[in-house]
Amino acid sequence: MNKLGVIGGGTMGAGIAEVAARARSTVLVLERDEEAADAAVARIEKSLARAVKSGRLDKDASADAIGRITVTTTIEDFADRELVIEAAPEILELKVDFFSKLDAIVGPDTILATNTSSIPVIKLANATKNPQRVVGVHFFNPVPVLPLVEIVVSLKTDPTVVDKVTSFARDTLGKKTIQSKDQAGFIVNALLIPYLCSAIRMFESGFASAEDIDEGMVSGCAHPMGPLRLTDTVGLDVTLAVAESLYAEFREQQYAPPVLLQRMVDAGYLGRKTGRGFYTY
Repeated sequence: MNKLGVIGGGTMGAGIAEVAARARSTVLVLERDEEAADAAVARIEKSLARAVKSGRLDKDASADAIGRITVTTTIEDFADRELVIEAAPEILELKVDFFSKLDAIVGPDTILATNTSSIPVIKLANATKNPQRVVGVHFFNPVPVLPLVEIVVSLKTDPTVVDKVTSFARDTLGKKTIQSKDQAGFIVNALLIPYLCSAIRMFESGFASAEDIDEGMVSGCAHPMGPLRLTDTVGLDVTLAVAESLYAEFREQQYAPPVLLQRMVDAGYLGRKTGRGFYTY
């Protein structure tokens, strides 16, 4: 699968495009307009520059990778793609619309995948006439650094599709893969979100400072990052969307998003990407 399509050039989409281009795939990225397209290219170039500066990538490889990426505003350009990964915001209606349109554009053998971190894959698969070719491929932020991809298998996903995307993630992109059934949150977020929400509630109650909560988990439990700083890195809006999806599916209190999380999102304090979350950046 050398011809990859990515729907959305935000943080996750740009990261997926970058790692695929570095693995010598030809990548086409869809954005909503020229301004967003320019921002996606700048995002990828900035990430590649960091890799060069840190010594993880040389300048020639960086230039080769950026040369393999094209950003378009026309979804019909995806007709020749072998694999399309949707990385749009966590809005069900938006994702359903993309899958419905892609299903009518791409060839019959094209695999349609979603990078959703919380929405059941079957809800997106049912927007197509061939739900057997739809699968979840959940990357983690930052995509060029974190090695994991969750392969999420719906009740209708063809096992051959699962094998192909697993091979692509593992053998082409060099990622580690784990496989999950199609339940909201999958493996990682089903475990992670209650932990993050618990930390937010602890901070919200005044029990401890953000710094002390994070330091406790870093120095006391050997976590590489504390839960509140991790929430800032993931994005408070993304954390809220995943928590809401988990709570809607399971109706368990541990998944219910804290009030403070909702208010911070309302205020536009989304974490690192906006310069303010539980910390100021």
